[in-house]
Amino acid sequence: MIAELGFVALLLAMALSVLQSFFPMIGVVNKNLWLMQTGRPLTLGVFVMLTIGFLCLGYSHAVDDFTVAYVANHSNSELPMQYKISSIWGGHEGSMYLWIYILSGWALAVSIFSKSLPRENLATILAVMGMVTLGFLLFLILTSNPFERILPIPPEDGRDLNPLLQDIGLILHPPMLYMGYVGFSVAFVFAISALISGNLDSAWARWSRPWTNIAWVFMTLGIALGSWWAYYELGWGGWWFWDPVENASFMPWLMGTALIHSLAVTEKRGMFKSWTVLLAIFTFSFSLLGTFLVRSGVLTSVHAFAADPERGYFILALLALTIGGSLTLFAIKAPGLRSRASFTLFSRESFLLINNVLLSVSCFMVLLGTLYPLIFDALGLRKISVGPPFFDFFFTKLMAVLILALAIGPLLKWKKNEYKTLKKFAAIGAVASIALGFIAMYWYGNGEINFAVWLGLSLCFWLGFGILKAFKDNTRNAKSFMGGLKKLAPSFYGMQFAHFGMIITTVGVVMVSNYETEEDIRMAVGEAVQYDEYEFRFEGAYPVIGPNYSAMRGEMLVFRDDEKVVRLSPEKRNYNASGQIMTEADIDAGLMKDLYVSMGEELNSNGDWSVRIHIKPFVRWIWLGTIFMSIGAVLAILDRRYRKTIKVKN
Repeated sequence: MIAELGFVALLLAMALSVLQSFFPMIGVVNKNLWLMQTGRPLTLGVFVMLTIGFLCLGYSHAVDDFTVAYVANHSNSELPMQYKISSIWGGHEGSMYLWIYILSGWALAVSIFSKSLPRENLATILAVMGMVTLGFLLFLILTSNPFERILPIPPEDGRDLNPLLQDIGLILHPPMLYMGYVGFSVAFVFAISALISGNLDSAWARWSRPWTNIAWVFMTLGIALGSWWAYYELGWGGWWFWDPVENASFMPWLMGTALIHSLAVTEKRGMFKSWTVLLAIFTFSFSLLGTFLVRSGVLTSVHAFAADPERGYFILALLALTIGGSLTLFAIKAPGLRSRASFTLFSRESFLLINNVLLSVSCFMVLLGTLYPLIFDALGLRKISVGPPFFDFFFTKLMAVLILALAIGPLLKWKKNEYKTLKKFAAIGAVASIALGFIAMYWYGNGEINFAVWLGLSLCFWLGFGILKAFKDNTRNAKSFMGGLKKLAPSFYGMQFAHFGMIITTVGVVMVSNYETEEDIRMAVGEAVQYDEYEFRFEGAYPVIGPNYSAMRGEMLVFRDDEKVVRLSPEKRNYNASGQIMTEADIDAGLMKDLYVSMGEELNSNGDWSVRIHIKPFVRWIWLGTIFMSIGAVLAILDRRYRKTIKVKN
């Protein structure tokens, strides 16, 4: 009965979303206050029904109800309880349910925390969110019902959750990523509402900015969690491979980053209105595109949910309807979005526009590299692959130009600036950055010259000097430096934290990409090998038993200067239910470098094993930087004008 209760709740949520889609909008058209006010209770009703359904699905997993097909396909009685719960989103149907559930949560949050919005705007926003929710509920109910039964003879036990997903990283990664994916729907519906009403003013941008920032924070942390999980779980030691599903989440992040900066111009100067609306549409459209790519069955990836083509067609239709409808509305309303404000080439507006263009071009470059092989295959041409060299070549060039602009943009005033105001900074900063970049590269590389490292570190110093200059300029008129810092707005600190996070991540990428050591070797028991200043001594492997797997656990002692540094214990696991073999690396994590060891295959009866050894300098900085970026976005949300907008009490 629990599964049937969940399905009934799902049907009721769909019925309420139908009402949510039309009642508030009819109220706006007819100026009917009562109908406009139905948006809030209907949004709450959809969320409550989906909560009931989600709890029913969770209960079915917790009690091992294998009469439910989804539970039988993605869980197992031997699974630890935390993985039984996370198996709710371990497959296509459950992850889609989570997607819709989070969407309803965002809609509820907007209805609660946007009381300062005009009634017509809020009613339109909730109606559009209801339409999006309705579309995906239809998809779930018609093609991906998670409550479908296996009767009359259910399996005795489940097939098990994919061993790759039996990890803390994959407990947290999907919900965090979906919070970002779906969160961008708020910026989208705000833009659609503004287009419908014609009120594309600074207030609209001010309402949108905190919601967009929150979604961007979740997206940033979600992508970072996915990268971190791939690094330690897959056993190959990489943190980013330009995998198609990685790209599917990275594209809306790039567009969302451009949107955040464009909203700043629209709010401050009333400019870029058309561009900002277009970015809001494209950001959510790329979120939907990512959903299509992952669930259509067209991609092959360790994270993809291979699904039948009918599901892909359904999502493709939703994608076409959403993008086509919103772009049609934009085309109708675009002539009225012109701004009379002006600015010169050397102004903050210009540099923010450069920022937007670079991020957008980067996004479409990633899109091209992701879809190009699929297009060739669909046209019946030869099969091709687009790998990391393509993305690295173009993306690094675009990001280098972006970092150059990031240092200058915040130092400029709105509308117009004199070139001489930054002439001294540009000259001294450029020379100092190039010199310090060379010194750092020469010192760390033991005298070896590496142009890529030199360029990357120089750009980081350049951006760092820009941050210091911004603090100096904004505290110039204060009685004391500390007194000036106290008066700076949270949004200023947010911008600088985010840019500082960019520096940290860039340093991590540059250093680990150029100075990592990776070796695949054969090791006998008692054998030792020397890499850099470390000696790795293999002590052999022995069997261990886990909650739902058996494993061979290796023992690797690491020495430096004849002193023991750490004992690493990588594993080769065999999962009982599925019979899948998994590699579990062991890592000695450090701020300056990681020592990473994973097991390959046992090579003979004498206990010889193939072993992979990595020394990865500064790899932790990649994820540390994303934390600083996220803190920066949160600080921006704490700005007083946004607290007033979303009615958050101190």
